[in-house]
Amino acid sequence: MSFVVLVPARLASTRLPRKALADIGGVPMIVRVAQRAAASKASRVVVAADDAEIVAACAGHGVAALLTSPGHATGSDRIAEASQTLGLGDDEIVVNVQGDEPLIEPALIDACARLLAERSECVMSTVAHAIDSRADFENPNIVKVVLDARRHALYFSRAPIPWPRDDTAGTPLQGAAAPLRHVGLYAYRAGFLRRFPRLEHSPLEDIERLEQLRVLWHGERIAVHVSPLAPGVGVDTAEDLAEARRIVGGAGAGFA
Repeated sequence: MSFVVLVPARLASTRLPRKALADIGGVPMIVRVAQRAAASKASRVVVAADDAEIVAACAGHGVAALLTSPGHATGSDRIAEASQTLGLGDDEIVVNVQGDEPLIEPALIDACARLLAERSECVMSTVAHAIDSRADFENPNIVKVVLDARRHALYFSRAPIPWPRDDTAGTPLQGAAAPLRHVGLYAYRAGFLRRFPRLEHSPLEDIERLEQLRVLWHGERIAVHVSPLAPGVGVDTAEDLAEARRIVGGAGAGFA
């Protein structure tokens, strides 16, 4: 199996300005993400940035980066441009590692890429893990996914799904029907990645604000790797950044 990791990064951020360059243990966050991705089995890792300052920060730490249009609405659009610039073949697998995941597990990246390589009927793969608390189940900021028997995604939602009609006061369902938290890690075949931005938007996508619903709306399949482990801390807020700094600081110089 061979795959490329592309890391979309933009300098502007509504909740945490300039978070791509936020310091985590003496290293910009975007560099931390790239270093974690480089510990996977990816053949190469490239940051796709919207600003020359990010490209320069990556270059200063030996991380490959290229400049993309600042006008892209989503990270998928940004890495689609990067895949074209890099001349990736249509069948090459591209893993989109979000630029605010400095603690991502390299093995999770490998698992996502491997699943897509094994599923010729799917254009994408992604990751989920079991939800074990009522608070997370009902939190609209935590995206849920429901699967079919072959672990293809049926639907993604911010709502609590599947909803236990006969036990609304209890804990979420367990076993095969347990609700799953979607992890924003994606693998694509490069040809589909470049086609994706040109697909008509889905009304469901616009309602839920989840662009992966565009894929399902157009009848394409997304394979889902169900991980036994929760993902590392993603950085959306100042509190998340403080937690990431604490974890990296506690892990010592060996953390990469």
